[in-house]
Amino acid sequence: MLDAFDYAFFQRGLWEVLLLSGAAGLVGTWIVLRGLAFYSHAIAAAAFPGLVVADGLGFAPLLGALGAAGVFAFAVAGLARSRRDEYASFTALVLVGALALGVILASDVFHSGANVETLLFGSLLLIDRTDLVVAGAASVAALLATIALGRRWLATGFDPVTARALGARSAVPEAVLLVLVAAAVVASLDALGALLVSALFVLPAATARLWTSTLRSWQLASVALAAIEGTLGLWLAFEANVPPGAAIAVIGGAVFALAALPRAVPALAAAAMLLLAGCGSGGNRPAVVATSTQIGDWARAVAGDELAVHQILRPNTDPHEYEPRPDDVRATSGAKVVLENGLGLDQWMAKVVSSAGGDPRVVDLSSEIPEKLAGDAHWWHDPRNAEAAVGAIRDALVIADPKAARKLRRNADAYLRRLHALDTDIATCTSRVPPAQRKLVTDHDAFGYFARRYGIRIVGSVIPSLTTQAQPSAGETARLIRLVRREHVRAIFPESSVNPRLAQTIARATGASARYALYGDSLAPGQTYLQMERANADAMMRGFTGGRRGCGT
Repeated sequence: MLDAFDYAFFQRGLWEVLLLSGAAGLVGTWIVLRGLAFYSHAIAAAAFPGLVVADGLGFAPLLGALGAAGVFAFAVAGLARSRRDEYASFTALVLVGALALGVILASDVFHSGANVETLLFGSLLLIDRTDLVVAGAASVAALLATIALGRRWLATGFDPVTARALGARSAVPEAVLLVLVAAAVVASLDALGALLVSALFVLPAATARLWTSTLRSWQLASVALAAIEGTLGLWLAFEANVPPGAAIAVIGGAVFALAALPRAVPALAAAAMLLLAGCGSGGNRPAVVATSTQIGDWARAVAGDELAVHQILRPNTDPHEYEPRPDDVRATSGAKVVLENGLGLDQWMAKVVSSAGGDPRVVDLSSEIPEKLAGDAHWWHDPRNAEAAVGAIRDALVIADPKAARKLRRNADAYLRRLHALDTDIATCTSRVPPAQRKLVTDHDAFGYFARRYGIRIVGSVIPSLTTQAQPSAGETARLIRLVRREHVRAIFPESSVNPRLAQTIARATGASARYALYGDSLAPGQTYLQMERANADAMMRGFTGGRRGCGT
């Protein structure tokens, strides 16, 4: 039950929770007292433009988020200077502008997803020293500001009219409060993300308010409760293998329900027992960690029964939007080999490896690819590249377990023969469709290697980017519709791990078909790499020929 405390990544996450609890408890009381819950939640989302700019220009994301949050805070303070009871309305007004600016910058200026997954989810499992320093600084700032301006904030919160009559007319304390909330929330983004920031800043303070009668006792109770709920949530995440932010939110909500609704105790206790019954730290640590579904499939084919393989990404998930689970970091901490896709697709794995505290051999399989397409990480769609990757996997596993070298090489040779047969079959099938009909429009630019290998012309993509995090503009969508009509494209191909609605809309607007889905970034549940590529080839040929000819699966 206490195994979690032996892991370095868990210890750093725990320190992050404890350091943040000071800011969360103190600032949380002011958030609840002054009715700033919506504002505190909006701050995290309003940091989006800053993250976009930071990602696009190559400087620290935290600085970009903090700058955007500061601008947001001053904008709200300026608008609400004469109408402090209208915080919610002015917050919504500025938030809409911030989000619109972020979307325009991400889609049309920098053409990237700009760390959307970090903004939305965060991760207590990937905390580094910088995060700890920022969390500690946020708590110190919250304490100093509370000592200096707490009475002014308290008076204004209870009776703003009387406070102004007594001389509290300056807008500076109010602006400082908004900036303090913004800084504290931004400091928690890496740990909790925008969607769950209220779990640490609102729930503990709202719960403690039910139990206390003075401001000082309320603040102390809020700090203590934030630390306790954060610790329990992190531990629960480790035991149940769920995201830490969500676990902390569940704990916080349950404690609030217990405090506010005593009759809910039996139901919550039963739910807790069922949850804990399913917890467990798992069995032996795997020797091999693979990031993607394709690499996991290859690794299992080579390893056979000799080595255990932990695959991080699940079927039908988008590698561009990965959030690590405790089991992923725990498996990495004890692994001998980590197999990465490379070329930016699984760049998050570097932080997982550094946070895990182990010393695995990291193999970037993209380094084995002889002819890369600029910026395109989807090299596995050419089976010849898969053959090169399998050879590298074989060599890495032999080094990890020399005693099993003979069996590993035999497994690899058998699988390489199957890959060669796959390549031959797809080439034969595509050659039966005239080159003029091989016109491909997909959800995003994931099939460059497949197209180059089998003589397919890529006309365009619904999301004109190598990552699914980007968003198409109205102009880009309109240009694609005109291009599909002009080229007489027969089919738009949705992808299994991407929402198909926009692809289907474009298909309806052009008269093209959207019946045939492709597997771009991930395998389907129970699917192998060989099955995926055969299915993709079959779907493309059927789409190109209006359903008259396929490759068979």
